[in-house]
Formats: sequence, structure tokens, C-alpha cells
Amino acid sequence: MKCWNVKFTLEADRDRSSLDTSVRNQVDKAIRKVSLNPLPKSEGGYGTPLGHKSGSNLTGLCKITLKKLGVRVVYRLIRDAEIMLIIVIATRADDEVYEIADMRK
Repeated sequence: MKCWNVKFTLEADRDRSSLDTSVRNQVDKAIRKVSLNPLPKSEGGYGTPLGHKSGSNLTGLCKITLKKLGVRVVYRLIRDAEIMLIIVIATRADDEVYEIADMRK
């Protein structure tokens, strides 16, 4: 199976750079795994689809949750180009990550 191309928005790249090295390595590993099949779970992929979260319409976005680290990665699929665009990488503090994703989408 071919990996999708992973790209980061400028903000998501900053999010990633601000992580502790060990956390960043685990986030990168999770992103690589999901990039093998980033489609929503409803389509047989690894992504957890988002809809309406805390008053934000995040339809079309998916997330990766790293529970032990308390980190969420939110991404959008650009299907025709097979690109997995990382929008935000943030801690799971309440629903802050969804508010950030809503601003950046």
C-alpha cells in the first residue's frame, strides 16, 4: 500500500517543532502509520472523522489521538492529490484543539 504525501501547514509545522523531542518522535510515528491509510474509519482507514465539536463545524477533518501523550493531530485529506494535510498538533486540553482547527481550516 502506498503512503499518502504528508504535508504540514505553517502553523502545524510550528506546533510540531514546539514539541519535546520524544513526543515529536511518537507523533511522527503515528502520522506515518496513519498516512498508510488516512481515510476515515467509515471508509476502512485509520482516521477518526470530526463533525461538529464545541460549536465548530469540522466536517471533512479527521484526527489522530495519542491518548498516553495527551496529544491530538487534526488533518484534512486532499483526495485527488493523495495529500494528508496536517492542520494542528496540540494537547488535548478540553476542546482547545478543535477551536484551533476551526480557525486554521
